[in-house]
This record gives sequence, C-alpha cells and structure tokens, in this order.
Amino acid sequence: MLRFFVIALGGAIGTLLRYIAGGLDYRFSSGVFPISTLVVNVTGSLAIGFLWGIVDRFTVSPNVRLFVFIGILGGYTTFSTFSLETFNLMRDGEYRIALMNVILSVILSIGAVFLGYFVSKTLLNLYK
Repeated sequence: MLRFFVIALGGAIGTLLRYIAGGLDYRFSSGVFPISTLVVNVTGSLAIGFLWGIVDRFTVSPNVRLFVFIGILGGYTTFSTFSLETFNLMRDGEYRIALMNVILSVILSIGAVFLGYFVSKTLLNLYK
C-alpha cells in the first residue's frame, strides 16, 4: 500500500511540473510548434539519465526509486502528448513540423539521457 502512495505522490508532483511547463508553447512559438512537450521530454530524459547514474552507484531504496522514476518522472514526461501532437500536426498537413518534432524529440531526449548519465558519473568521480 505504501508503494501506491509513494507513486501517487510523485505522480502528483510530476504532473504539476508538467502543467507549469505547458505554457511554453504559446509563450515561445505561438502554439505552432509543441515546444513544451519537447522541453519536458528532453529535460525528463536528462533527469532520468542523471539520476540513474547516481542510483547506479549508490544503494537507493525501492520506494525512493518508485517515487522518482515512476512517480515524478512518469507524471512529468509526456510521450502520449507528444504522439497526439505529432498526429494532429500530420492530420493538419504540417508534415515538415511533425517530422521536425519527431526527429528533435527522439534525438534530443535520447541524447539527454546519455548526457545526464555521464554528467552524474563524472561528478560522482570528482567527489570520491
């Protein structure tokens, strides 16, 4: 039962962070390009890579892992939103923007996981 609470609490935090980031679309691209989803997915990927680099080195309780990785980051990242926005761009005939969204999201998000992981490993090695 505690695991469900831990995940739900983390999910609430991640969801609120996602909601806050949602205003980026209109602020920076007049709603034309789904920038907030891209930012959320890339920063979420960076965070998961960075934190996994730390968890890979230290013993972290299962509840903390559930809270952070499934709860916060699961509530924060938005693959389903990314998919819907890409579908809508294609449906509206915005194929170039849709393709740019897919390419940028995939490459930047995977790159961010690698970057986060290696930054955490480098920092941990500095403070041995």
